[in-house]
Amino acid sequence: MGFGDSAILPQWVNVLVDYGGQPATYTYAIPAGLNVQVGDILTVPFRHQSIGAIALALVTTPPANLLPDQIRSVEGIVEQRFFAPPYWALLQRVADHYQVPLMQVLKTALPPGLLARSQRRLRLKRDRLPLAVPDALPPGAIALLDDLQRSRSADYTWPYLQKRGHSYRAIQQLIQLGWVESYLAPPQPPKTKQRQAVTLVCGDVLPSELSPRQQDILATLRRQGGDLWLSDALQLCQTTSPTLKRLTQAGCLVIEPREQLRTEAGPTLTADRPKPLTPDQATALNYINRSQQGSQFLLHGVTGSGKTEVYLQAIAPRLAAGQSALVLVPEIGLTPQLTDRFRRRFGDQVWVYHSGLSDGERYDTWRQSLKPFKPLVIVGTRSAIFMPLPNLGLIILDEEHDSSYKQDVAPCYHARTVARWRAELENCPLVLGSATPSLETWVQCQGLGKSQTEPVGSALPTISPKPTDFPAAEAHQSPSPPSKPGTSPPHPPIPPSPHSPIHPLSPHSLPWTYLSLPQRVQAQPLPEVNVIDMREELQDGNRSILSRPLQTALTQMKSDGNQGLLFIHRRGHSSFVSCRSCGHVMMCPHCDVSLSYHQPGAHSPMTLRCHYCGFSQGHPKHCPQCSSPYLKHFGSGTQRVVNAIAETFPELSCIRFDSDTTRTKGAHRALLTRFAEGGADLLVGTQMLTKGIDLPQVTLVGIIAADGLLYMNDYWASERALQMLIQVAGRAGRGRQPGQVMLQTYTPDHPVVEAVTRHAYEGFIAEEWAQRQMLQYPPAGQMILLRLSSTEAELVQQTAERLAHDVTQLLGDSDYQLLGPAPAPIPRVARRFRWHLLIKGPLHQPLPNVQGLKQHCPAAVSLTIDVDPLNLA
Repeated sequence: MGFGDSAILPQWVNVLVDYGGQPATYTYAIPAGLNVQVGDILTVPFRHQSIGAIALALVTTPPANLLPDQIRSVEGIVEQRFFAPPYWALLQRVADHYQVPLMQVLKTALPPGLLARSQRRLRLKRDRLPLAVPDALPPGAIALLDDLQRSRSADYTWPYLQKRGHSYRAIQQLIQLGWVESYLAPPQPPKTKQRQAVTLVCGDVLPSELSPRQQDILATLRRQGGDLWLSDALQLCQTTSPTLKRLTQAGCLVIEPREQLRTEAGPTLTADRPKPLTPDQATALNYINRSQQGSQFLLHGVTGSGKTEVYLQAIAPRLAAGQSALVLVPEIGLTPQLTDRFRRRFGDQVWVYHSGLSDGERYDTWRQSLKPFKPLVIVGTRSAIFMPLPNLGLIILDEEHDSSYKQDVAPCYHARTVARWRAELENCPLVLGSATPSLETWVQCQGLGKSQTEPVGSALPTISPKPTDFPAAEAHQSPSPPSKPGTSPPHPPIPPSPHSPIHPLSPHSLPWTYLSLPQRVQAQPLPEVNVIDMREELQDGNRSILSRPLQTALTQMKSDGNQGLLFIHRRGHSSFVSCRSCGHVMMCPHCDVSLSYHQPGAHSPMTLRCHYCGFSQGHPKHCPQCSSPYLKHFGSGTQRVVNAIAETFPELSCIRFDSDTTRTKGAHRALLTRFAEGGADLLVGTQMLTKGIDLPQVTLVGIIAADGLLYMNDYWASERALQMLIQVAGRAGRGRQPGQVMLQTYTPDHPVVEAVTRHAYEGFIAEEWAQRQMLQYPPAGQMILLRLSSTEAELVQQTAERLAHDVTQLLGDSDYQLLGPAPAPIPRVARRFRWHLLIKGPLHQPLPNVQGLKQHCPAAVSLTIDVDPLNLA
């Protein structure tokens, strides 16, 4: 697989295509006039359709087993010269480590539609339809015909029709009658958006034959800069298109189509300037800015310590040097607030990339990142780690501990791991920021079992791992003098440099530096955490989900004119509905989980909804098992909290902030803006509230039911619970007034609750590390989870047992062990039965390659390989 240009003019190109999920390399001829280069994204004919392909190598001789006239030609170029060598090495590393075909990684890395393929479609031929449909026509064919006739386009893809329940047989019956035709639509890769623009081209001396009205139009355009969109010019000049066309014929204007970039709409923002830094911030920034080569920084700062300001001031000198920066956040909900702050500092150099954008917006952002001489700041979620920035100077992962960085569908990559590989390939620094670092990052950075060197930051150690291919950043630049307290250190010059050579990648070869921000900005204290024993509340007769201390705190908050957050880990109203007569629980017909009770308002209809497959139904009046009317909902969700507030505190206004209320585009920004502007007293939400939201006016945080986080069935449940509770507690008291946290629980003596109360992250994480070592769970070991699913219960079980035998033989005498096969913790989701096999073994040993197991799976059984799984459900 080469990436160099041949001295002899190539006539053929080897490409990677994906057909039927089995990527393979094929040779195509390069037609005259088409300049194909290695790394181009192409459209090629394959069997009876056209599909996307990647140019891997240019060749001057055809394969020995083919004659030149047998080789089909490339149809076109979708995108030129996309895959640079370091980027290609990154994608290959992801494919190898996470054990998926390379094409699957490519589809994840590229914007939607870029590797498009032709579609089989069905079109109604209205001129061939009889006046009356024959009575003998089967019901399935009649239903399909009705669907097509009701459609304005009368043209659908085959998969869409089959999804609507129409059978292949019904489609074939209509084709044989000649009433419909099946055809192959060519691929439709994304295109740029074109819009008519008007440009003033005449000088100060205007043609004498112009009327006063035409001269007035030109004067208006000149005052606006002489370059406008046509629609804006028509409105501004209060004129018509024929009038502007006459001015074009007179040589005064040019009207032509021009690309309009599709960007996420945002508010008009006022620019800001760098803020004075605390001594700890200045020290951390100094170390980051001194590093110009591949290195890793753990920026461990308590909530409200100003990590974002450090990010901003670390990015500024790199933009000035012509380098780009990549900033990852765990959730879409975090991007509006963070993006606004970055745009106030860097203006239109900031672009956003996440799945909440339209396909056109993602495509335009992706294309902007390809430009070599345009330094950008890309703010995005986990898929943004694949943005092809050509001169990458810095990678930042905010809230690096968050599980949202791990993808749970193939390829099951972790953005933090991919970021480490990319930082090494691009030879640039990587900053991991968090108030509650992941145990994996903590163990690596603290170098447990390794030697330590001189202190860095606030008297905390810099860990020096084994020698790597990269020299230390300090080796070619002397340390900057320490900054005075309350000032920003001078930005050291960062010279632009070409990509470094590709070095062999080792698991953790980048050197680590630990940086600490142990205090909040302006020395504000961390909020006081008050633990409320809900057992005592129940004994005293309080059956409300709101404890009496929390009710008192809410009343005081309202009287002081402040705002608060109420956190609960579930959305909806209640977690399940049960009959008090016979014990029957309302279950999802497609999944082995209970239906959640939803009621948005006191007078809203009651519905039951599955949070796994989306199934919903009305709330029955009687038990379907025993016909009893005594159906009761149990557990709590965001809707129930909002309803309880409305009943107990009608004077308090609430905004719900969960995945149910933020489905529409722009909803995250709208809700947070409304709350920040005083549109409500309380923000009630799920884990979205823990994702780094900065709301200085919040003085009270209520954690409604902490117990739901403490007893998950994953090996890292305690770590996740601690992180989430510390993060949500940290939303309080970030402004001028101190904050307080009311934590409601039935197990106040739980170690996680005690650690949150004391803000004792490091002590708890040390105990957690000791337990992981005893059980050989990550990061003290490695795991691969094999997830099998099928609509056929017996078939998936038989396949799991057969694969278990194959895995046992594959592992042989190695130190890895197989756990299972066993039904998944949730045995059925969306009508698919699920089985698991778990492979577990020691650290620092090569993972067994289990990709070949897919060949032993029947077509009706799906197998997902999850390397380093976080979710075992």
